[in-house]
Parts: sequence; C-alpha cells; structure tokens
Amino acid sequence: MGVTRSESGKHSTATGDPAAGGPAPYDPRPRLRLRFFASLVLIGLLLGLLIGRLVDPGPVRLEAVQALPEGLQLRFDREPALHQEYLDGAFGMLVQAEGWDQQGELRIDDMPVRWRIQPSERGLLVNLVAVRALRVQWQGEERDGGWWMVLEVSPATP
Repeated sequence: MGVTRSESGKHSTATGDPAAGGPAPYDPRPRLRLRFFASLVLIGLLLGLLIGRLVDPGPVRLEAVQALPEGLQLRFDREPALHQEYLDGAFGMLVQAEGWDQQGELRIDDMPVRWRIQPSERGLLVNLVAVRALRVQWQGEERDGGWWMVLEVSPATP
C-alpha cells in the first residue's frame, strides 16, 4: 500500500512553476477586473437613468379652463406646442399636453359657440364650433408660474 502523504513536505498537486515545466498558476485578477468594470458600467447606467428621470419635466399639463366673455382662457404648467386649423364655422387646435375632457358654450355677438377639449393620442384637441365662420386669435404668456393662453373668438367678416 502506498503512502498518502508526501515525503518532501509539499502538497501533491503541482505548484505551477512554469520554469519547472508545470502549469501556470491560476490568476483570479482578470476575472475580478472584468466584474469590477462591468459593475462600474451598470452603476453608471443606473445613475444616468435616475438623473434623467429627475431632470425630465414630463408632459405639459392643462391645469384650468375658464370661459371669458370674448373666448376661452387655458392655463398650462408650461408652454405647449400647438397646431391650429380652420374649417367653415369651426376652429380646431391640437395642443401637445395632457388634460381631461371638458365642454361648454360661449355667446359671441348673440351667436352660440360650442367649445370642447378632449384628450387624444397626440395631445388635447380644442374645438370651437359655431353656425357662422369663426375668427380665433390666440395669445400666450407666462405668468404666475404657469403658461396662460387666451383664445379670442369673433365672427369672421366676409
């Protein structure tokens, strides 16, 4: 029966001395270096996403609608992008903002004008409809920590 312990006092596995012809020793540093840099990249990505969320103001929101004797007054939290269009007896405006469904009626020179604000996929649709053709002028200004838009409605002159 052979003896299980080494007589030279050394372990039975190779020491990894490349000069003596043995295998190279296992070096864990390249694997740890890869893990370290991968974790730095992951932490940087997560911090970037967090800062992006904090800095991004989010979508523009409609805060209030008020009917005026000459038209409508809309209050947003900041200035939205607008696109407007005229049809016979109607005015439509697409406001890139979020809001809720609202409607009402105005009287301009004894002419009833129905207005409606409704959300859509691309933003808020502001519609003004009357029997006769309308002329709508809008003005916007920033005040009191918000952006105010006034739609002045009048009958179109031929």
